[in-house]
Amino acid sequence: MKHIPRRALLAASAAVLLGLAACGGGGSAAWSDTAPIKVGIIADLTGATGDVGKPYNEGMMAYIDWLNAKGGIKGRKIEAMSNDYAYQVPKAEELYKKYVSDGAVVIQGWGTGDSEALRTKVSADKLPFMSASYAEVLTDPKQAAYNFVVAPTYSDQMRVALNWIAKDSGGKAEVAVFHNDSPFGTAPVADGQKWITEKSLGLGFKAYPMPKTPNFVGLLSQAQSQGAKYIVIQNVSSPAAQVAKDIKAGNLDMKIVCLNWCADELFVKTAGAENAEGHVMVQPFAPASANKEGSKAIEEYLKSKGSSLDAKGLHYAQGWYTMDVMAKGIEKALAGGAKLTGESIKAALESMDAVDTGGVVGTGKIKFSADSHRGSTGSGIYKIQGGKFVEIAANQVP
Repeated sequence: MKHIPRRALLAASAAVLLGLAACGGGGSAAWSDTAPIKVGIIADLTGATGDVGKPYNEGMMAYIDWLNAKGGIKGRKIEAMSNDYAYQVPKAEELYKKYVSDGAVVIQGWGTGDSEALRTKVSADKLPFMSASYAEVLTDPKQAAYNFVVAPTYSDQMRVALNWIAKDSGGKAEVAVFHNDSPFGTAPVADGQKWITEKSLGLGFKAYPMPKTPNFVGLLSQAQSQGAKYIVIQNVSSPAAQVAKDIKAGNLDMKIVCLNWCADELFVKTAGAENAEGHVMVQPFAPASANKEGSKAIEEYLKSKGSSLDAKGLHYAQGWYTMDVMAKGIEKALAGGAKLTGESIKAALESMDAVDTGGVVGTGKIKFSADSHRGSTGSGIYKIQGGKFVEIAANQVP
C-alpha cells in the first residue's frame, strides 16, 4: 500500500470539511452567514386597491430601510424584492414563482384573492406568508399552514361593527353591506349573518356587491327599500367616499360604518369633511391622531425624511408593523443558531413572545401559536368629527 503523507491527509480532510460547510452540512456556516435576507413583496400600486396599497407598501419599504440603517437583523440586511401586481391574481402568481426562484425566505402579499390562491403553494414551499388580507380562513394552520394574519380578521371587524350597530340602534335596525365584488369584499359577509343569528342581535342584514359606476345612487335606493339605516362598507376608500357624497346629496338618513380599508384618512379627504361627518370607522390600526406610543418610531423616521404619519396615513403604519412582526420572527429564528429557512421562521413566529405595537395594532399586542395564526382580535371604533378621527371605543373584541 502506497504511503500518503500526513500533510496531504490533513489538507484533504480540510477540503472535505469546507465543502460540507459550503453545502450547509455544517451548523457553523449558518452562524457566520452574512448574506442578505431576501423578502418577496407582492404590492398593489396601480390596481383596483392601489389607493390604499401604495401607502401600505411605502410603510413596509420604509420599515426595511429603517431596520437596515440600524444594522439589519443580527448583522444581516433585508433585501426587498417589491413589484406591482396591479391586483391581478395571475400576476401575483408569476411574482411568487420569481421570488421563490430568487431565494426569498418569506413573502409579503396583498389581497385576499392572491393570498387565498397562493396559500397551498406557500405551504408546499414552506414559506411564511403575511399579507394585507385579513380573511378568516388564513388564520387556521390546518387550512393555511404558512399564512400569518397580524390584525383582526374582516369577520372579527364585521362582528365588532354589528355589535356597535345593535347598541347604537337600541337593538333593532336594518343593515346593508356594500362590498367590493371580489373575495376580499365577500370575506366577512357570511360570518356577519351568522353572528347576528348566534347573538340574537335583532338586526336585518343584506349584502350588495358594489358595481363599477361613478356613483351609488341606485345601490342606496335598494338599501332604502330594505329600510337600512346603517351601511357597512367592505371596500377601499374611494368608492366608500362616493357613497358618503351620495348620502349627503340625497339627504338620506343613513350612517356608514367602514371596515379597515375604507376606515382611513383617505375616506375623509376624498369625501370631504362635511360629507364624512358623523360616519363611523372600525379600524384595527390606530391613526396618527390617536397618538399611540407605537407610532413614535414611525414619526421619527418620517420626520428625518421631511414627512409625517399624519401626511402618510394609517395604512403606512399598517405596512410598517406587518413587516416588523415578520422581522421579529426572522430575528428569533436566527437567534436559535439554525440555518434560516421558512420552516425555522414559521416555528419562531408560532413560539415567539407577543410583539408589542404600543397600541397601534388591535389590542396592542400580536401573538401567534401553533394552533392559531390569528395575531389580534381587537379594533378601535372612531367617529369622524370635524374631519378628524375621534375614538369612541378602544380595543373592541367580538
